[in-house]
Amino acid sequence: MLSLVGLILIFVLVFGGYIHSGGKIEIILHALPHELTMIFGAALGAFMVANKAAVVKKTGKALILGFKGPKWKKQDYKDLLCLLFIICKLMKSKGMIAVEAHIEKPEESSIFKQYPSILKDHFAVDMICDTLRTLTMGVENPMQIEDSLDKQIEKHHHEAAGPGHALQGMADGLPAIGIVAAVLGVIKTMASIKEPPEILGGMIGGALVGTFLGVFLAYCIVGPLASKNLAAHDQDQQFYFIIRDVLVAHLKGMAPQISMEMGRSLVPGYYQPTFAEMEELSGTLKIE
Repeated sequence: MLSLVGLILIFVLVFGGYIHSGGKIEIILHALPHELTMIFGAALGAFMVANKAAVVKKTGKALILGFKGPKWKKQDYKDLLCLLFIICKLMKSKGMIAVEAHIEKPEESSIFKQYPSILKDHFAVDMICDTLRTLTMGVENPMQIEDSLDKQIEKHHHEAAGPGHALQGMADGLPAIGIVAAVLGVIKTMASIKEPPEILGGMIGGALVGTFLGVFLAYCIVGPLASKNLAAHDQDQQFYFIIRDVLVAHLKGMAPQISMEMGRSLVPGYYQPTFAEMEELSGTLKIE
C-alpha cells in the first residue's frame, strides 16, 4: 500500500508541478507512445540478454514483492519459533526416533500442519527436515551443521534476490537508453531543419522526452521497486537464520526454551515478540 501511495505521489507531483509551472503536457503526450516503445523495447531486450530465463520468469513476482514488502509477518515468526520449540522439546524428551515420522513426510505431520504458512515454504521445511535427517545419520557437530546451513541460506538468498538485482541493473541502464531515444529524436529533428522554429521547438521537446522518461523510470519507479525487493529478501533471510540458530543451539545441548530465545533474538525488531509472549505461548503448546 505504501509503495502504491508513493507512486501516486510521484506522478501527481512531478506532472502536476510541470503543468502548474506552465509546461505543455501535449508535447509529452504526443511523444510518449514512440519514446516508451523505444525505451521499454530496448530495456526489455537488454534485460532478456543479460539474465537467465529463470530470472526473467520470476521478474513479475519480484515486482509484486516490491509492492507488498517482506513475505514473513509477526505471526509467521511466532509460528516458526513455536514449531522449532516443539521439535526441540520432542527430541529432548523422546529422542530422534520421535521426530522421524514428522521429518520424512512433513506434509502429513501433525506438527507441521499446525503452521500452514511455514509448510508452504519448501526451503524452510527442507532446511529443518534435512538438518534433522543428518542428525539421524550421526552428524552431530554443531559447527559442521552451522556451516552447511549458512551455505544453504546463502545459495537460496542469491537465487531469490536474482530478479531484484536484475531490476536494479535495468534501472541503472534506463537513463542511458533514454539518451539513445533522445538522440534519435534529435536526428529526426535535424532532418527537418527547414521547418519553422515553433515546429522545431516541439520536435526538440519531444526528443528530450526520451531523456526525461529514462531518468524518471530509473529513479522514480524501477529503481525504488528493485531496492524494496532486495530489502524484503534481506529481511526474509532472517527467517532462515532463526532456523539455523535454534537447531544449532539445540545441538549444543541448550534447553528448548533457551534455543527458542536464541531464535527470538534474530526476529526483526518491529515483528519481534517479547520474551513473556513466547514463554506464555510455549506453555500452551502440546508436545506429542
